[in-house]
Amino acid sequence: MRLGLAGTGRIGTAHARILGDLPAVESVVVADIDPARARATAAALGMEFAAGIDELFSMRPDGLVVATATDAHPELVIRAVQTGIPVFCEKPVAADIAGTLDVIERTKGCGVEVQIGFQRRFDPGHLAARSAVAEGKLGRVHTLRATTLDPAPPPAEYIPRSGGLFRDCSVHDFDAIRWVTGREVVEAYALGTNRGAEFFALAGDVDTAAAVLTLDDDTIALASATRYNGAGYDVRLELLGSRDSIAVGMDERTPLASVEPGIPRPAGPAYPHFLDRFQAAYVRELAAFTDVVAGNSPSPCTPADALEAFYVAEACELSRRQRRPVSISEVR
Repeated sequence: MRLGLAGTGRIGTAHARILGDLPAVESVVVADIDPARARATAAALGMEFAAGIDELFSMRPDGLVVATATDAHPELVIRAVQTGIPVFCEKPVAADIAGTLDVIERTKGCGVEVQIGFQRRFDPGHLAARSAVAEGKLGRVHTLRATTLDPAPPPAEYIPRSGGLFRDCSVHDFDAIRWVTGREVVEAYALGTNRGAEFFALAGDVDTAAAVLTLDDDTIALASATRYNGAGYDVRLELLGSRDSIAVGMDERTPLASVEPGIPRPAGPAYPHFLDRFQAAYVRELAAFTDVVAGNSPSPCTPADALEAFYVAEACELSRRQRRPVSISEVR
């Protein structure tokens, strides 16, 4: 198959490399708002080049991978679907709930699949945890603890258009909590602090945050995130049950050291960023998209799935700003 790729920034270029190695993919056409960057990426990876989005669509790819800035996501997803092209779009679907609902409404009933990029659904540890819950191995799951800890902040110019820590970062935890447990979040209480760079506060954002979530079966989930985890990139999901407890993300590269006597530090090195930590998941995710394009399977993560995680992030942001519990029904 021949796939199109819109966006050749860091995540787009990483996706391009993966797509070029997938057995089902014969060729990739890349485009970007910066044609020179797209041309350079195409040349470096031995791929086709399109001078712009219009040209990319005119080449009629079998599927489209969207890895552009968020504000371009809705238009590209809608255009692809209305043209009959299955589309993979990095999260989020749109910058806000209204935009996400608009995409869902305008692509509904078109018979064209849309897959949203929540790569943790393809991570071996998260898959194993989901199976353990479904098979009842943990007994009654009463508590979850989820963390996404970045080793260093993104560029200052990124923060004002990121959507904030909950929508940009913790939304992955919210999707993982829903997907692994099969339950829905019904209420959130969240807090955030700023003790790092001033540009977070200037953008109305925080650099560290935590949320207590109540699931629809009264399970408690704790989610925390920071832009300042100097030990390294750290993503974990712990599930505590009445029969057993398990953890995703505990390995020799986990940047968390025990200070108990005789316990060695993790062998390391720590993961420097998300592309390293989830490399295998990204490969599986895009391979799944080729199955979607081929018509062999439905989308494993729909815009409606992404919307549910976005609702949780929205509730957390509202809770943080108003310092009160917020029900998910309030932001729907």
